[in-house]
Order: sequence, then structure tokens, then C-alpha cells
Amino acid sequence: MISPLAYIHPEAVIGENCEIGPFCYIDKNVVIGDNNVLMNSVTILYGARIGNGNKFFPGAVISAIPQDLKFVGEETTTEIGDNNTFRENVTVNRGTAAKNKTVVGSKNLFMEGVHIAHDDIVGNECIIGNGTKLAGEVTIDDKAILSAHVLVHQFTRIGSYCMVGGGTKVAQDILPYSLIAREPAAYCGLNVVGLRRRGFEREIIDNIHKAYQIILQETGLLKDSLARVEAEIPMSPEIEYILDFIKTSKRSFIR
Repeated sequence: MISPLAYIHPEAVIGENCEIGPFCYIDKNVVIGDNNVLMNSVTILYGARIGNGNKFFPGAVISAIPQDLKFVGEETTTEIGDNNTFRENVTVNRGTAAKNKTVVGSKNLFMEGVHIAHDDIVGNECIIGNGTKLAGEVTIDDKAILSAHVLVHQFTRIGSYCMVGGGTKVAQDILPYSLIAREPAAYCGLNVVGLRRRGFEREIIDNIHKAYQIILQETGLLKDSLARVEAEIPMSPEIEYILDFIKTSKRSFIR
């Protein structure tokens, strides 16, 4: 299951039933779990911690040092969960002193040429399209979809169940459940199709829509709009998530 043309450092830890193709390079201080597939020419560098059942296509580079001039060689990691797919030429950098680790959850699809920078946190079941680039310390919550060639500014947070159109430049937080597109980036409504596909009930979708009507269309203070949502919209985990997301936003959010 391991090609004789692959290089594996003697200190690397490899789990059971892994396939490692020719010209792969696995560095020291690497731990790889069970049932992973590394096609040819995959590079796994120092500090990688990889779970089970992941698939890495040719040219993927995992846990390279950060592209951050503040990085001075500190001990950091790249932590990857289970059952992810990293297509051709995906790059994931390890952390810096800021968070000490870059984290990728489980069941994500990273299409060709995606870049995940230092200290990013990507949740579960996300789809990141071809050529999309995440700057440092970006957070993507579960089940978000970013189309091709999206550019995401550092420190930005992207909410769950959102859909970001191809070529969008993201410089502020993206609200959960939303559609974002255009230039400059703008809120284009709810991701209704995505929510229906994920099994959201119509009443919940309607309440999310009403909450965003209050938050995005009123011209008064944001805190007053949030108070009105709390008073008028039936509370649910989805509404609580929206309110907490906005209250804790550090970069404001795309409207």
C-alpha cells in the first residue's frame, strides 16, 4: 500500500490501511490516521495531524510553514479531521503563535487550488470551490459553500449554510444562511434552496427571512434592530445563532 518511490521520515506515524503513492513526501513530526489515501506527489510536512479516511489528490501540500513574516519557527500544527477530500494542488499552512494551529474539521471538499492559510478554522461539511483563497485567521462555520475564486480577507468569519458566489471578494463577515455575491460583495437574500435541501422547515426559513428584514432594512441603530428581533421573532437555535453571530462580529458583516 506504500509505494517504494515515496519518502516517509522514520519518526512519522502512519495508521493502518493507508495508501501512499509514488513521489509522496512525509516529514517528521507527522501523525496520519487510518484509511487515508495519498495519491502521487502529495507533501505532508512537519506538524500535520491527520485523522481517518481522508483523500489527498496529486500536488496537495499540507502543513507548510505560514506565509506570515511574524512566524519565527514556533511549534505549531495543522489538525485535520476525517473523511475530507483535498483535490489537486490544495495547500494548507500550519498555525502561528496567534492560535498555534490551523484546524480543518470533517467531511469537507476542497476543490483544486484552494489555499487555507495559517490559523484558519474550517468546520464540517463545507465545500470550497476551485482557486478560492483564505487569508490568515479566517473562520468558516459548518456547511458553508464558497464558489470558485473567492478571496477572503484575514480575520473574517463566514456563517453556516451560506452560499458565496464565484469571484466574490469577502472583506467582512458573512451572515449565516445568506447568499452573497456581486462587486462589491452584497447580501442577495437567503440561501433558500440550500436550506430546503438541508431539511429546514418552512417556518424556520420564514423566521430567518423576517429577522434579516428587520436587521438589514431598518435604518436605526443595530442594537435596536436586534432587540426587535428578540421581541418579535420566535426564538430558535437558528435565530439565537444569528443574534450571537452579529453581536460577536469583529469586522461587521456584509449587507
